[in-house]
Amino acid sequence: MKVKVCVIQDSPVFFDKAQTLAKVDELTSRYAKQGAELVVFPESFIPGYPRGFSFGTRMGGRSEQGRELYAEYLAQSVDLQSEDLGRLEDLSRQQQVYLVIGVTEKLNSSLYCSMLYISPTEGLLGVHRKIKPTAFERVIWGEAGGEDLCTFDTRIGKLGGLICWENYMPLARMAMYRQGVEIYLAPTADARERWNHTMIHIALEGRCFVLGCNQYITKSMYPEKYRQLAEQEEEAFCPGGSVIVSPMGKVLAGPLYGAAGALMAELDLSEIAKARLDFDVAGHYSRNDIFDLKVRNQPEIQKESRSKSL
Repeated sequence: MKVKVCVIQDSPVFFDKAQTLAKVDELTSRYAKQGAELVVFPESFIPGYPRGFSFGTRMGGRSEQGRELYAEYLAQSVDLQSEDLGRLEDLSRQQQVYLVIGVTEKLNSSLYCSMLYISPTEGLLGVHRKIKPTAFERVIWGEAGGEDLCTFDTRIGKLGGLICWENYMPLARMAMYRQGVEIYLAPTADARERWNHTMIHIALEGRCFVLGCNQYITKSMYPEKYRQLAEQEEEAFCPGGSVIVSPMGKVLAGPLYGAAGALMAELDLSEIAKARLDFDVAGHYSRNDIFDLKVRNQPEIQKESRSKSL
């Protein structure tokens, strides 16, 4: 089976959920018209990854201004109990594409870095919430558990993945491989060139297609009132680096640096079985007689209804 995929590398309308949702509508529609069956957006695309922000925190102290900024971030984040979800589900259905999008998700008054999986026939399939925020991210994002290590068996293949530096966690990757992931999604905020070595490694290790997806955003794209909060950052602080890699580690598209845009590629899922002839990390190469990985609360593969998908 062949699947046409699209990785979006662009900028949100920073800290503006309504306008960013409108931009998601426009970009998804544009690439759906070009034949995309799966459209992927970067980490925390809605309402934006707050690079450079301190939220007024230091060891042993917080500021009132930082609390106000957090409240603003909370207000602009995605609430799956609101019309936010319905709008994304409507978009997926209208354009007949699978939509995977990175958001900052609001749960009560806490925030999580999340990846939403949306089907054109069944709506929200599920949510992966980052199980380990990195460094300062831990101040603003909560930690999820094993129940968020989810995968989905869909009409276009088995989808799954991890967010940003979760991809450096060997056991988290193995938890995904054991579910038989075929299209591995890796939204990120890491724009360094060496990040693409990780994307190639995961493709070779998991014998799966890997879609690495990052924003392209500069400091000048921040609204003026936020620029001073990132004054220590370089102007081109997130130049992108999105990439699409085959199960044999061949770069099919990208990496894209220094510009907004999109990568498109046709994935031939039959390549996965061929790639596993000599290496299958969850199969004949797993040595289950030696190793025993236990993942608490990871859900079984969630299967999309084929009758609705055909």
